[in-house]
Amino acid sequence: MTASNKKRAIFLDRDGVINVDNGYVSVVDDFEFIDGVIEALQRLKDKGYLIVVITNQSGIARGYFTEEQFHTLTEWMDWSLVDRGVELDGIYYCPHHAEYGIGKYKMDCECRKPKAGMINEAVQELNIDITQSILVGDKVSDIQAGLVAGITTNYLVRTGKAITTQGEELATAIYDDLASAVETIQ
Repeated sequence: MTASNKKRAIFLDRDGVINVDNGYVSVVDDFEFIDGVIEALQRLKDKGYLIVVITNQSGIARGYFTEEQFHTLTEWMDWSLVDRGVELDGIYYCPHHAEYGIGKYKMDCECRKPKAGMINEAVQELNIDITQSILVGDKVSDIQAGLVAGITTNYLVRTGKAITTQGEELATAIYDDLASAVETIQ
């Protein structure tokens, strides 16, 4: 397949980028879209980007909620976006944690950010041109995953975790939220 057949994508962290990070969000009642996110996602679609969510979900590993609860919430989020004209092209998650995981979830995997497993899987499955893609996250591990995967444009937003010095050094740019980042994306 030639590079011209490949698609550009926006890789988005979930908690702190798409929804308010209320800490281990696992039920609809705790899920709140960040102001302006739905419109920003619509604009990204209009600009021709695939939208791919990549999210660490250590709450599953820690036993705070089940994978089934995560899938129920994810399905609700996905349909809520479709109802507003935004179809996500991929949703990838990591349920593992090497230190705090319990049972089968206690493992050092390739999918947990800052590793690039989720991004690499999406690139293969969705025929993504990584060189034309962008990552938007709210913490250093998001940016590190983008860099490891070969993404050269990695943005941080201030709607999630506090921006660290390391984040400032690694990020291509820092924006108040996804909506302001989208304004600069061609």
